Amino acid sequence: MASLAESAKRSAAAGRRGAPSPAPSRSVSRAGQRRARAICSAGRLASGRRAPAGAGGTMELKKDSNAVSIDMLLIVHSEKRRAAQGAHSDRPADPGAPPQRRGGLQGVGNGIRRWQKLEGNDLHGNLVEKQHAQQTQVITSYDNQGTQLTVEVHPRDAMPQLFKKFSLAKRLQVDKNGNTRPRQPGGKDTHAYPWDRSSLKSMALDLRQFEKLDTYASQVTVKSGLEELVSDLLQEAHSDLEIVRAIWIWICHHIEYDIEAAQEKDRQAFKPTVILQTQKTNCDGYAGLFERMCRIAGVQCVTVPGYSKGFGYQLGQSFSGEFDHAWNAVFLEGRWHLVDSTWGSGLVDSSTSKFTFLYNEFYFLTHPALFIEDHFPDNKNWQLLKPPQSLRQFENNMYHKSEFYNKGMLSAQPQTSIIKTVNGKATVTIESCSPTLFMFMLNGKQEHGLLSLRKNGMKLDVYPPTAGTYKLQIFAKGNSEIYSSVLEYTLKCHCADNDVRLPAELHQPVGPSWFSEQMGITKPSHPEPVIYTSDGRCSVSFGVEEGISVLASLHGDDGPVTEETQRRYIFQLHREKQTELKVQLPHAGKFALKIFVKKRQEPGNYLFVFNYLICCTNTKVNWPMFPESFGNWGVDNELLEPLSGVLPANRNVPFKLKLHGVAKALVKGQDTWPLTLSPEGYWEGSCSTAGCREVYVMVLENANHSFYSYILKYQVNAQ
Repeated sequence: MASLAESAKRSAAAGRRGAPSPAPSRSVSRAGQRRARAICSAGRLASGRRAPAGAGGTMELKKDSNAVSIDMLLIVHSEKRRAAQGAHSDRPADPGAPPQRRGGLQGVGNGIRRWQKLEGNDLHGNLVEKQHAQQTQVITSYDNQGTQLTVEVHPRDAMPQLFKKFSLAKRLQVDKNGNTRPRQPGGKDTHAYPWDRSSLKSMALDLRQFEKLDTYASQVTVKSGLEELVSDLLQEAHSDLEIVRAIWIWICHHIEYDIEAAQEKDRQAFKPTVILQTQKTNCDGYAGLFERMCRIAGVQCVTVPGYSKGFGYQLGQSFSGEFDHAWNAVFLEGRWHLVDSTWGSGLVDSSTSKFTFLYNEFYFLTHPALFIEDHFPDNKNWQLLKPPQSLRQFENNMYHKSEFYNKGMLSAQPQTSIIKTVNGKATVTIESCSPTLFMFMLNGKQEHGLLSLRKNGMKLDVYPPTAGTYKLQIFAKGNSEIYSSVLEYTLKCHCADNDVRLPAELHQPVGPSWFSEQMGITKPSHPEPVIYTSDGRCSVSFGVEEGISVLASLHGDDGPVTEETQRRYIFQLHREKQTELKVQLPHAGKFALKIFVKKRQEPGNYLFVFNYLICCTNTKVNWPMFPESFGNWGVDNELLEPLSGVLPANRNVPFKLKLHGVAKALVKGQDTWPLTLSPEGYWEGSCSTAGCREVYVMVLENANHSFYSYILKYQVNAQ
């Protein structure tokens, strides 16, 4: 049997660690960062008096200078006397059972007043003793600082049962009905505005510490009611923070947003009993359930009403009248923190008005400087900000959606939600803490913009086609395959730049980046996304990792239209691990040079990597296509002449190629013309185009075979 001293030591140590109390007192509240320490030692009480005979131990009280008021009750009962003591009107019938709760912390507050009435009220640091029947002694120590300890001492052969209550009396206020309620936030709860980029949370957290708890809490099911549900959740929660986390995870994974109840303002949907039955509610129900569960668990929590930039919000709208949302504040480690379990549980599709469970970590203990972007409380104190924001600032401030921060973004320029073009152009930049993929939409289309990726963010230049007001949305991609909306602007264009006309097929991103390098394309000859050419020709080269195959195509609004002709204006050459793309434009204008890759040994389609924007203003440009190449055109072959895919009629045309792994090569027109291998390694010769419409280059890969393969095809101009 453990002694009273050992029990008291374990109780004090558990309180300091934030560990759970012994089973009888599991659900009562815990002390925060401030605490008093109760230390047992053999032989004497704090007053110097010797303990009565048969006492199971002695108690000495030492108080931290910053301690809060504590009402601690240590009860040691014997089995024989338990029934007799159970008749005491001011004690629970079973000293080992937790107290009956009424409204969470309200029940704890009533318990404080009951015991203070029993022990009297001496505020001068004196000891008060009261004898109960059968040699039971009650010793109470408390001083003018409010620190109090009550001990009942029973005979030596008693069976120890430990029951403790931490009341946090200094932290609670009493309303007109005598019930306790959490205090209002003060200066120590505030965070500096704007966000300092240190953390998305209002307290230091390592989310990995919650992995086991999250898995457990998400799988807990409702049995008889709310009290038992909270009790089940607390089985794996060993501190106030873990209690709040377990409740948060359970609500976010089990309660569905009830769109009909939200529209009809059905008050029944707010009741915890109804919520547990239907597992559906609206924001008031989420907040009320969260508060109720926290209070049952002994954690201070309040519901905060206010305005929100949530479902149905329109950029730049004003807020007035009835509040449209509710969330919670919880008291942890000596400060208030903000949570929104409604938005943590999922989202509503604006097109279908259907709710989807989609857990959002962002709204758990959110940093107040980020929370204010879409939550404006009725009482500015609950912003937990210094300085607090006005409603007008809330309406006008840039709104970064939660996915902006979830996906590692740090800032965006410009910092206003309404932007204007300058000379027909508007620029948006985003800084991120890691490489991220982006895309944009202007009035719902991926057009009229150049988006280039940077190692730590992106740059977007937008050129609206006409004057007017546009909706500019920016999306980012994280670990999943889904792009999520992270930013939204209202773009106003007073005068469009008619000289800037971007191809509709110009997809994003533009220009090489960390992503193209990740896909196997390195050291590009043109690191910038735009290439200017005066004669309509250009050559782009880059390194290609081993095993990577490259495909390119050219796209213009009034240029090549078929897939074959889109590739015929590009001729691809390979030299060891280097690829060169020779480009000839059919006419002046702007073209998208798209680049795709795939691993040669893997099935499937080529994947788009990036594109260049090629610009030419020379109206005399009129380049023909390159010759058509076939599958047997080797990746390391090289064509020097003729590069034009259209040959003049009735001419002798010289040919010069570098072909690898072939025994013979020839050119076939009206007649057959052999090519010879020069000492430099080139197959050379000439061919007459007289009397033919097409000319082919053919190779014999094995000298023992007689079958020639087509590798190139030329067209001959009509006479």
